[in-house]
Amino acid sequence: MAWLVRRIAASIAIVFAVVTITFFLIRLAHGKPFIPGGDQAVDPAVIAVLEEQYGADKPSHIQYIAFLRQLTRGNLGQSFALQRPVADALAEAIPNTLILTGAALLLDFLLGLGLGVYQALRVNRLPDVVLGNTTLFIYSFPTFWLGLILLLVFGEWLHWFPIGGKTDPVLCPAVDSFRCTLDLMHHLVLPALTLGVVGAAGTARFQRAAMLEVARQDFIRTARAKGAPERRVVLRHQLRNALLTFITRFGLAFPFLLTGAVLTETIFAWPGMGRIATEAILRRDYPVVTAVALVASAMVVAGNLVADLLLAAADPRLRSASADVT
Repeated sequence: MAWLVRRIAASIAIVFAVVTITFFLIRLAHGKPFIPGGDQAVDPAVIAVLEEQYGADKPSHIQYIAFLRQLTRGNLGQSFALQRPVADALAEAIPNTLILTGAALLLDFLLGLGLGVYQALRVNRLPDVVLGNTTLFIYSFPTFWLGLILLLVFGEWLHWFPIGGKTDPVLCPAVDSFRCTLDLMHHLVLPALTLGVVGAAGTARFQRAAMLEVARQDFIRTARAKGAPERRVVLRHQLRNALLTFITRFGLAFPFLLTGAVLTETIFAWPGMGRIATEAILRRDYPVVTAVALVASAMVVAGNLVADLLLAAADPRLRSASADVT
C-alpha cells in the first residue's frame, strides 16, 4: 500500500511538472494570441482589450498563480480562439482520442503478440527472417509518413476508405444508430492502422525477444524433460512468463500513441485532442495547450501506473519486493 501511495504521489508530481513547464514554454514561444494568420491586420487597441479581458496582459507568474487557483476549482479556463470553456472542448475531443488510441492499442497488442510468438516458435527460419526484417522496416517508419501513404493509396487512389473526419457529416451527424456505428468504424480504419501497425511492429520484436529469453530458462527444459506436450510448454510456461514484457510494453505504448495521435488526427481530420492541440499551438491558445498537456500527462502516468499494478499482480517476485520495501 505504501508503494502505491508513493507511485501516486510521484505521478501527481510529474503531471504538475509537465503542466508548469508547458505553461511557461508556450508563452516564451514566438507569436502572440489574438493575432490572426495571414496578412489580416488587427487594431492594436482591440488586441489590448482582448488581452486584458483574458488576463494575458499580466506577467507570466501572475497568470500562473491565477491558473493554479482556477485549476483547484476544476476550471481549465476559457479558450482564446474557440470562445468557449476549455473543459467543454476537451469533453468533446477526449472520447474521440480514446476511440482512436483504443483501436490502435488493440491492433498493436493483438497483432504484435501474435507475430512475436510466431517468430519465436520459428526462430532463424525463413518466416522469422522475413517477418523480422519487415517489422524492423515498419517500425522505422515515421507515423505521419505511414499515415500519408495509407491516405494516398487507400483513400485517394482506391477510394476504399474515407480520407478524413469521424463520420459522414450528412448521413451521420451523430453516432446514434447501427449504421452510423459502422460508418464510424469505416472512418476509423486508416487512422487506427497508422498508429497500430507501427506499434505492432515494435511489440512483435519485444515479444519475440522475451519468448526466446524465457525459452533458455531451466524450468522450460525441466518441463520438456518431464514429457509435457510442446503446446502446454509454450502456452502455459513460456508465453505466460514472457507476458511480463508484454505488460511493460503496455505502459510504454501510451506515450507513443498520444504523441502519434497528434499527427494522425491532423492528417485524417479526426476531431480528437491531438488535433485541438495542434490548432491551439498555431493560434497560441494558451489555455487549451496547457489543458491538453494536463490531460495527456495524466493519461500517460495513469497508463504506466496500471502497467505497474498489472506487473505486480502477474509477478509474485515484485509483490514480495514491494512488501519488503514497505
